[in-house]
Amino acid sequence: MTFMKLLASAALVAGMATAAFAESHGKTKVGFVYVGPVGDGGWTYEHNEGRLAVEEEFGDKVETVFVESVAEGPDSERVMTQMALDGADLIFTTSFGYMDPTINVAAKFPDVKFEHATGYKRADNVSTYSARFYEGRAIQGHIAGKMTESNIVGYIGSYPIPEVIRGINSAFIHARKVNPDVQFKIVWAYTWFDPAKEADAAKVLIEQGADVILQHTDSTAPQAAAQEAGNVVTFGQASDMAQFAPFPRVSSIIDDWAPYYIARTKAVMDGTWESKDTWDGIGAGMVGIGEITDAVPADVKDEALALKASIADGSYHPFTGPLKKQDGSDFLAEGETADDGTLAGMNFYVEGIEGDIPQ
Repeated sequence: MTFMKLLASAALVAGMATAAFAESHGKTKVGFVYVGPVGDGGWTYEHNEGRLAVEEEFGDKVETVFVESVAEGPDSERVMTQMALDGADLIFTTSFGYMDPTINVAAKFPDVKFEHATGYKRADNVSTYSARFYEGRAIQGHIAGKMTESNIVGYIGSYPIPEVIRGINSAFIHARKVNPDVQFKIVWAYTWFDPAKEADAAKVLIEQGADVILQHTDSTAPQAAAQEAGNVVTFGQASDMAQFAPFPRVSSIIDDWAPYYIARTKAVMDGTWESKDTWDGIGAGMVGIGEITDAVPADVKDEALALKASIADGSYHPFTGPLKKQDGSDFLAEGETADDGTLAGMNFYVEGIEGDIPQ
């Protein structure tokens, strides 16, 4: 009798294990590697919102996992490797500095699909994706140029990579269009997320006379520093940062990754995934413009929304000539627009921006 019970128990355990395996095997496992914490209020927060959207869209057909605050470099390679070993079918690596680690790990796991954000290296099982943040910077620049009273706009840069340089140039071009006297002061924080460093950068810029602060870093610390200073205008970065509206945050760039994450997960699920480059902007909905608050004069708000509409429908390109480079050499002739290759590798300031790009 005892022997029979043991057999029955063993059969039950085996059956449960088989069922559990079948359930997990039937799910598509999607991993996310984050450079900051999910609570950063900016870049990583929005990527995590995309992950949650995948769960909501596919329910028990998917399993998502994530690791936050992963340093760029060897740490990220270890995290990606472990995700692949743990059975991930698709891995999103969400920071520029993950590019080479993504390529390295993908070569070791040819059956796993990888998606790298903001990079440019692809492989048979590696796609790249990014948003045209510079389109949103154009709108911010327009508002900044109109709202500054000191004619000094501060810009907190993360790292001097093309994505950030494009943003600085785009904002400056459009600030100068509406205010020929505007100057940009740039502080490089050399971080994506470090609230203390970002707050210090904002304070330095404010001390230098900036009454508008733009940022390409991920925390809300510059917003808080501006709020404390008083009459300093800011813009949300990567997410709405609406807790600082209606002032100092008067608008924002919002990264909406959810549709892309859903589409690429579905492609893995139905076997149609293929390696490709995606670079979408306002028109495709990957870049959103947060509410422009009433702290912005009505006419400036109308102009900004008209600029947004013209970028969205393709009738206007933020990099349209005539434009010169910082050294005075020609960049774009009258009516000429920058091609994607030039934008993707941008390593120069446009005419009028002071200072050097760090090497």
